[in-house]
Amino acid sequence: MDEIVDTPSAILASAAMLLRQRTFDDISYADLAEIADVSERTIYRRFPTRSHLLEALGRWIEAEHFPVLDFRTPAEFREAVRARFRAYDAEPAFAFVAARGGALSPTADDPAAPITEAIVAMIDAAAPNLNRRDARRAAASVRYFVSPMFWARMRTGFDMSADETFGVFDLTLRRVLPAATEANRAA
Repeated sequence: MDEIVDTPSAILASAAMLLRQRTFDDISYADLAEIADVSERTIYRRFPTRSHLLEALGRWIEAEHFPVLDFRTPAEFREAVRARFRAYDAEPAFAFVAARGGALSPTADDPAAPITEAIVAMIDAAAPNLNRRDARRAAASVRYFVSPMFWARMRTGFDMSADETFGVFDLTLRRVLPAATEANRAA
């Protein structure tokens, strides 16, 4: 029986393999076709532009190389984020590609990232009577501060380590969650 091949994942895994030797900008569709053992046409069909490829590669890298630990409480969330920033520091080439991919306007119709849904669930538990709009706003703020984009900006702009970047995130979380809880009480 033939094994079912997930072509997009095979292409993205090949791109990640090439990222260990070159930058994303130095990877051509012809290189990918050769490594993934598919035609260039197949790659163009799956990823019509380099933006599509970069966005998909960023999401794939986040899922495969930087999975988020489960969390339900703010304390568990803090530990998950600290581990995530340390993982970014350990594989900066992948983290920078994830950051670039995340910075693009969405080109795909993928559902929200699992970490976004987990953040919303944590905020719902911390402030159960907060209205949906304010909960989503708080989640969006927190989501940015755990993203590879934030890590990349702190690293390139301020030469911050993972632990220093975590300190900035932690300060932000301590301001956003009480504000959300306070808004909950006022409602």
